Amino acid sequence: MKNNRICELLSIKYPVLQAPMSWITDAGLAASVSNAGGLGIIGPNSGAQSVTTDVTETGERLRSEIKKAKSLTDKPFGVNILSYEGDRFQFSDQCVKVILEEGIAVAAICGDYPEKYAKQLKDAGIKQIFRALPSNNVEVAKRAEQAGMEAFIAAGLEGGGHIGLDRITTFVLIPQVVDAIRIPVIAGGGIVDGRGMVAAIALGAEGIYLGTRFIATKECPAHSTYKQAILDAIDTSSVTFTSMVGLCRALKTPPVEHFVQMELNGTATEEEMVMLHRHETRPWLEGDWSTTVFPVGACAGMIKEIKSASEVVNSIVKEADEIMKNMCIQDFG
Repeated sequence: MKNNRICELLSIKYPVLQAPMSWITDAGLAASVSNAGGLGIIGPNSGAQSVTTDVTETGERLRSEIKKAKSLTDKPFGVNILSYEGDRFQFSDQCVKVILEEGIAVAAICGDYPEKYAKQLKDAGIKQIFRALPSNNVEVAKRAEQAGMEAFIAAGLEGGGHIGLDRITTFVLIPQVVDAIRIPVIAGGGIVDGRGMVAAIALGAEGIYLGTRFIATKECPAHSTYKQAILDAIDTSSVTFTSMVGLCRALKTPPVEHFVQMELNGTATEEEMVMLHRHETRPWLEGDWSTTVFPVGACAGMIKEIKSASEVVNSIVKEADEIMKNMCIQDFG
């Protein structure tokens, strides 16, 4: 796997990025991904065991996890910052203050406002990559580039968790974004192995962004019920439904199936939606199938083994290299 713009930008060996997933992508997982040559990413709730509404506590939780990650790796890792319009900014402002104080290498911005922290982070020498929500399309990619983002994560409908409003599949979204902007594109949504990596590269992406594959790792603190459900998944095990940030994709647990049926019947309410998403926190660590939303990508059915994070990174790169080598000797003549 040759170095490309993503590797050079982020000072990593392989263009494999671990998506930040609230609660279950802690310092241990992120450090393991970074040590393997990819880029691990933590977030404000990473490593936490309970919900907090205290702004200062949110920042100090993040600081603690950053310090832990630094103790586990001397490689670059990223920190996820939410950048949405509205009252969430008080929490994100505090988290940005912490990452500036702690000297983080990479900020992974997620939201609808790429301009918010761009100058602060750039002035501090922090690399910025951006994933747009609730919209994730060509126009948003252009706006991110104009705001000063240095790479854009284009995640298709196949992805897990919050996937936005636009319902554009990975195979269609990636080449259009690549054609529209000059900064490098990182592909997400349904990628779990070297085949997906090669497909993303063929579409013009220069890196891949994986969430579900890293849940099913030894280092991920997600409950064994969550991990086993991924191993047991088939192609139809996930479903999309309306969330507070566009669509969400998750496993067909009882509360998810109930809400999806309500949507089909036209009886779903905003109150029901809010109630459903209240379960998107600690139960990921507790594994209660009957009450929990377990976000996964449509690729879950392709994952059949719990591996270490380093095994995931290395197997993806090795498989991709082998595929590209074999493709070079093929002749369509």
